[in-house]
Amino acid sequence: MTTAIEQYCGTGRRKTSTARVYLRPGKGRLEVNGVPWNRYFGDRATVEMIIKQPLKETHTLTKYDIFVKVGGGGVMGQAGAIRHGIARALIQTNPALRPALRKAGLLTRDPRMKERKKYGQRGARRRFQFSKR
Repeated sequence: MTTAIEQYCGTGRRKTSTARVYLRPGKGRLEVNGVPWNRYFGDRATVEMIIKQPLKETHTLTKYDIFVKVGGGGVMGQAGAIRHGIARALIQTNPALRPALRKAGLLTRDPRMKERKKYGQRGARRRFQFSKR
């Protein structure tokens, strides 16, 4: 007979990054793609601040072990996706946390994406240099 592990999941997105976040009751361990977060991202203070923001807002830093599968985009986009996923998973653990997370703006998916390059132009908005003669 197997015992079911209490687990909550949330999906976070930012730019082109997607993160699947799994929360389990624990001591505050944070793994990203199978390695500790500081080995995955390096010791960047801004990334740590972004990722742990929902946990600090709800005072649950040492209450859950967090396992993340993240892909796509760059470092800051992935950090934002993880933050969004953690916030969504925390709501599943306790719906009473929703107002605090909403007030901090952690439940809103940031809609800003890179604008596509248009044909006949050098970039999304930049034109080729105009020559009168």
